[in-house]
Amino acid sequence: MTQTMTISAKLRTALGSHAARKLRRQGELPGVIYGHKIEPVHISLKQEDIWSVIRHGARVLDLVVENRPAEKCFVRDVQWDAFGKEVLHVDLVRIRTDERIRVTVPVQLRGTPAGVQAGGVLQQPLHTLEIECLAVNVPDAIRVNVADLQIGQAVHIRDLALPEGVVALGDPDTVVVHVTHPKAEVAPTEELPGPVEPEVIGRKPAEEGEAE
Repeated sequence: MTQTMTISAKLRTALGSHAARKLRRQGELPGVIYGHKIEPVHISLKQEDIWSVIRHGARVLDLVVENRPAEKCFVRDVQWDAFGKEVLHVDLVRIRTDERIRVTVPVQLRGTPAGVQAGGVLQQPLHTLEIECLAVNVPDAIRVNVADLQIGQAVHIRDLALPEGVVALGDPDTVVVHVTHPKAEVAPTEELPGPVEPEVIGRKPAEEGEAE
């Protein structure tokens, strides 16, 4: 089951980029809660709480907004700055424990393919996978054991060993990872000299005034 953390938040009335920058200078982050056909609620959260959520890989939160009853929320999106160092905004969506959602998770490879040890090349066309599952059972990643992959073999979406209750979306024939034959090295070709115009023996330069 997905790890659940409990954090608190405050209602936020000042909106816009200027207000968001001011919040971040005060050690807080802007966020929003939406879903279940309820009006979105703008909130502010402590930066240290969000960093704790990120470090622990938590996706489900029991969120307490001031004096309101705790709401179970799913971390839908974390927005970062252009350098990927600072969190700018957090999107949370309301969930129920029995609710199925669609979410994208990373695909992680495990092991060294036998085909690579034999000289093949490992290629991973699919780095993320869209899945459907209970909101409280979202895996942090889909792990694929590639140790037995030989040259010319592939793992498709249909071949994935998914956790119980998790359904992969997308074309089952999509290649997740495969081992290809190494590219043959092309020996450099020696550049041949260009054609040399043969010298015509006995040829004399045209006399001045002679037509060509």
